[in-house]
Amino acid sequence: MAPVVACAGVGYFWGRSGRPYDISMVSTLVTTIATPCLIVATLGKTGLSLAALMEVAGLYAAVFAGTALVALAAIRISGRSPRVFLPAMLFPNTGNMGLPLCLLAFGDHGLALALAWMMLSSVLQFSFGLAVVSGQGLSRGLFMHPILISVVIALIMVIFRIELPEWLFNSVDLIGGLVIPMMLITLGVSLSQLRVHDLGPGAAFAVLRLGMGFGLAWLACELTGTEGMLRGVVLIQSTMPVAVFNYLLAQTYRQGPEQVAAMVMCSTALSFVTLPLLLMVAMG
Repeated sequence: MAPVVACAGVGYFWGRSGRPYDISMVSTLVTTIATPCLIVATLGKTGLSLAALMEVAGLYAAVFAGTALVALAAIRISGRSPRVFLPAMLFPNTGNMGLPLCLLAFGDHGLALALAWMMLSSVLQFSFGLAVVSGQGLSRGLFMHPILISVVIALIMVIFRIELPEWLFNSVDLIGGLVIPMMLITLGVSLSQLRVHDLGPGAAFAVLRLGMGFGLAWLACELTGTEGMLRGVVLIQSTMPVAVFNYLLAQTYRQGPEQVAAMVMCSTALSFVTLPLLLMVAMG
């Protein structure tokens, strides 16, 4: 956990110091260039099989479906708006926090599995999640998003066992190396700039997000007999706090940004307390 806390701490104190940090520029750079490079380089380097990717996809689908059902039930019982709370419950921070934790816990192979999980989450967030928050339906621009394009390229490489030329692999690997430190620093800066005036239901849903994520991931692994590294990655990625990107979308479309900010802050703060226990279980 030390490298994760250190990088996020650098960003947090940088943001609190008032020094300039262009979150929009960095997020765009990481999302459109660095992350696609990391996806292609990591999956090309680890030689992850198509069967392994399909196994990750099956587990992700099970956890996502269970999360949607539990979240919708909780939202309906509480009388809250699905446009505000559902995306935040469905899309945790599998990038900024999940990727570095899986890399540090399981190495490059664990990072490849975590990337596959994040790819699925990103595709759904930029399609289904965006449609829910905006109320405007699916966007055609999704099919031209760099992350989705890199997913297709990576799948072609895996299926046909294509290896990049050394000069090209070194280039995308170097650029992809920006992702994890920049994601963590940006997370810290973003947290330093969030202003929460009323925790309200956001705190309760934050606790539910972490507990529900772990419980459903554990259940999915038990029912499918998933063990070892994959089990650890599924537990870690499913138990991440609410992603900051949910707050940005809520702010853009004016869908309860204060409540989503409370979920981000509370779930992230709580996750730093629960992470040691989570890692003990995931690596056990």
